[in-house]
Amino acid sequence: MTQNDEPKRRFASSPCMASGVADGGTAPVVGDDESARDVADWRKDERTRLRAERLAMSVESRKAAAHALADQLHSFLERSCGAMRGRVFSAYWPIKGEPDLRPLMRDLHDAGVTVALPLVEVKQAPLVFRRWTPDTRMVRGDWNIPVPPPEAEVLTPEVTLAPLVGWDRDGYRLGYGGGYFDRTLAALTPRPFAIGIGLQAAEIATIHPQTHDIRLDAILAEEGVQVVRRAAI
Repeated sequence: MTQNDEPKRRFASSPCMASGVADGGTAPVVGDDESARDVADWRKDERTRLRAERLAMSVESRKAAAHALADQLHSFLERSCGAMRGRVFSAYWPIKGEPDLRPLMRDLHDAGVTVALPLVEVKQAPLVFRRWTPDTRMVRGDWNIPVPPPEAEVLTPEVTLAPLVGWDRDGYRLGYGGGYFDRTLAALTPRPFAIGIGLQAAEIATIHPQTHDIRLDAILAEEGVQVVRRAAI
């Protein structure tokens, strides 16, 4: 049976359960310099392809996907994380065609959730999370992304979103290539519950994981929960 013949899987496991390599092969050998370069080149090409496909979506399709994702995420948080009031939840400011969940950020804030946004304060260092409210005066941060100002409170998230360029069913994330999110998850103690947010069409067979890649705890797309690896905290 080929990969295309396999039945489509919508759920990796129950939201309360803790927990394919392309063409049936194996990932490149970790530690092999040539293989690592091959993986880096392949990921660069995949990022280019997936971002182009995302940007080619119509405005209406992108809005519909974002709305569906917001509904999926809201239900998942209620089901898996329980009462979020008073907890620190890190979202993201959408760029480059990413699903826009800012209306959900406002809804969570109004429900008593403490919302934060990640930003780069120091190059090649873990991300910092600053508090956000609908009244926050945003400033331009790294890559010209709007971020809360320096005087905003610095927080440690209990639940964090990770926007996905691509994703696989082992829970690995293809991001923009800077390594910031993996570096951040490795540094935070306790580690937040990390939820990948991406489009259904961005699923790939494997990202060819390397030693620095950290698996997400869950992945959601507009069609529903795709991966759950551990129970939410």
